[in-house]
Amino acid sequence: MSVGKKVYLIGFMGCGKTAIGKRLSFALRIPSYDMDKEIVKQQGMSIPEIFERYGEAHFRKLETEFLAGFRDEYCIISTGGGAAIAEENRKLMRETGLVLFLNAVFPDIWMRIHRDKNRPIVQRSTRDQIEKLYNERLPFYKKAAHIVIRTEGKTLRQITDYCAFQVNRLKGEH
Repeated sequence: MSVGKKVYLIGFMGCGKTAIGKRLSFALRIPSYDMDKEIVKQQGMSIPEIFERYGEAHFRKLETEFLAGFRDEYCIISTGGGAAIAEENRKLMRETGLVLFLNAVFPDIWMRIHRDKNRPIVQRSTRDQIEKLYNERLPFYKKAAHIVIRTEGKTLRQITDYCAFQVNRLKGEH
């Protein structure tokens, strides 16, 4: 398997993509980008504003455009929680990099996100609704991933070290 130039971190909101991305950037000495933050920068408006003004379908299109056109460099990209749903996105990620699925169990995710004011979907949904969405998305994350990383009971350091090990192990296979 060729790793390509990018390392993609995928998974449900609250699984640790941004936190691991920052730490992995330091460990591997390569830049890290948060896909949602980059889209916000490009569009000049927040994600809730994009959803409100243009709808979810438009936002998903922006995600695909981002994946297709973002810098051709060795870097880490922490994707948005829904980025792996579209088949085109899964294909783009798998062809241009190594896809690591941070597989966190739902109770851990809920603990991290249930009070987060920056996640409008969490504020307007019940725990059961969010868990349903989590379960709907799991098969897509598994389809997209080259490697599934279980995060339950592990520290950020342990997860980061394992991600770095996998990237270094596969880097030699260009």
